[in-house]
Amino acid sequence: MCGIVGAVAQRDVTPILLEGLRRLEYRGYDSAGLAVLDRDATLRRMRTLGKVEELAQALQREPISGATGIAHTRWATHGKPSENNAHPHICQKRVAIVHNGIIENHESLRRRQQEQQYAFTSDTDTEVIAHQVHHHLDAGEDLLAAVTHACADLEGAYALGVVSIDEPGRLIAARRGSPLVIGIGIGEYFIASDVAALLPVTQRFLFLEEGDIADISLEGITIHDANGNIVTRKETLSELSADAVERGDYRHYMLKEIFEQPRAIADTLEGRLFQGRVIEEAFGANARDVFDKVQGVHIIACGTSYHAGLIARYWMESLAGIPCSVEVASEFRYRKPVVRNSSLIVTISQSGETADTLAGLQEARRLGFGQSLTICNVPESSLTRESDLVLMTRAGPEIGVASTKAFTTQLVALMLLTIVLGRRFSLTEDMERNLVKQLEHLPKQIEDVLELDGDIQTLAERFADKQNALFLGRGAQYPVAMEGALKLKEISYIHAEAYPAGELKHGPLALIDASMPVIVVAPNNELIEKLKSNLQEVSARGGEMLVFADENAGMASDETTTVLPVAPTDDCVAPIVFTVPLQLLSYHVAVLKGTDVDQPRNLAKSVTVE
Repeated sequence: MCGIVGAVAQRDVTPILLEGLRRLEYRGYDSAGLAVLDRDATLRRMRTLGKVEELAQALQREPISGATGIAHTRWATHGKPSENNAHPHICQKRVAIVHNGIIENHESLRRRQQEQQYAFTSDTDTEVIAHQVHHHLDAGEDLLAAVTHACADLEGAYALGVVSIDEPGRLIAARRGSPLVIGIGIGEYFIASDVAALLPVTQRFLFLEEGDIADISLEGITIHDANGNIVTRKETLSELSADAVERGDYRHYMLKEIFEQPRAIADTLEGRLFQGRVIEEAFGANARDVFDKVQGVHIIACGTSYHAGLIARYWMESLAGIPCSVEVASEFRYRKPVVRNSSLIVTISQSGETADTLAGLQEARRLGFGQSLTICNVPESSLTRESDLVLMTRAGPEIGVASTKAFTTQLVALMLLTIVLGRRFSLTEDMERNLVKQLEHLPKQIEDVLELDGDIQTLAERFADKQNALFLGRGAQYPVAMEGALKLKEISYIHAEAYPAGELKHGPLALIDASMPVIVVAPNNELIEKLKSNLQEVSARGGEMLVFADENAGMASDETTTVLPVAPTDDCVAPIVFTVPLQLLSYHVAVLKGTDVDQPRNLAKSVTVE
């Protein structure tokens, strides 16, 4: 969600902070700001409402420079988007702070601080942290002790960057429930909420763990764990390059990422298939022992990742013959779930930092629900560190808020999981070889679908004046329809719903008229004739349909129906293939409607708060 950048160096860090914020724009935000300690150890701050470019222009008018600083992009939770609510927050010109997360006891802290004569200039929960650090500084503590004791007073989630005029050249970083990474340069150090922010200045990183507090200066880094012990965190060399998050010749990151899917899928499969079989060790050194004990699968995820889990349930039960449940993480953590301790808890997340999913895993572990596996796109993320087994999706950086390549690579990873678990149940060796063959052909099949881009762009013109849309699918294509509806509403702001096609007569049929476009996914499987009957119900009521149909499904365009043929696809991998035209449709509709495709309103890329 919000983005943090910080730096301690022997040069002006303002350009570094600004570039870092630009590279975090994809996360979603409504305001931006930075604060640096200048040559006189005075805190200089600049905050603006809107895009980072607004901040850059303000700094051109009123330049600020210094060798120590922090910066932030804010996504509003407490308090509306405004300059006063933007970070960094400063207390009495002495301490400045940036914060990701939510402080749950901010109201009680605010009341206490008001009694202590602290004046508030914002509606945020963050400002209480600045005051609390100042309170401990006033008690004679140094900056590290002040931040440590302030953190002990906080309830909730946070990633913090703190500087003070008392100790120029010192930056304190802390994390609990929200990600934070330290970048190591040559005689200089950085912090950020995402490695992407720091790639122009370093590829060497330390990932802070839960409860860590880092004391950073030009002399080096000292990290204290949640118990106050000095610890060493493993240094990681990032394989990403600074240009890995560039848009290139594409108009939007989302379009670039849609077209990167053949490569991303191939990368996800690389080294995990051998002679028609899936290599179990790809899931972890002890994967075989874990899988041998599994009697069921329980998937926990949010948003797009939840849809991936729903598709996997069809695979797990129909191909592997293993029971599978799928839950929205934000619901799982607050109910009283009954899960067998022989179940494999599977979490799915692009970022590996999704707060509800992470909390769901922690709750499952607390209740003693079996072993855990995460399917994730970000190495060293919280989910990867807390799970027993890990399968990385290798999608590469995904900048567009609306997930595309992360989703299809999650599906590939889930199919690999289905296969290795299915060996222990109803999946034969011949079935596995057939599935592996289909996976190996997937990149080429996705390339073929991408060639429909021009036709889909033309069809998108029908949606320019629409306010509603209905997506239909049957079987494993129903979650695909759900994902298509989510993409359309996310980036075009058209209200969209998805239904199993067989449910039309149970209510949704009342919505059908000439102004309600109906989008259908129609692979050539055992349900195709039933699907055709469902579509007749739409056609009879004057509904306008756009059908993405397998070439062998026997469907043709008519007065009310436009059929866009998709190359023949095996039913098992069809959910992955048929996802792509829905992504392209949503993209082109959003472009026609003039929305902010990569940064849709009110949304954030990585949802690191509840």
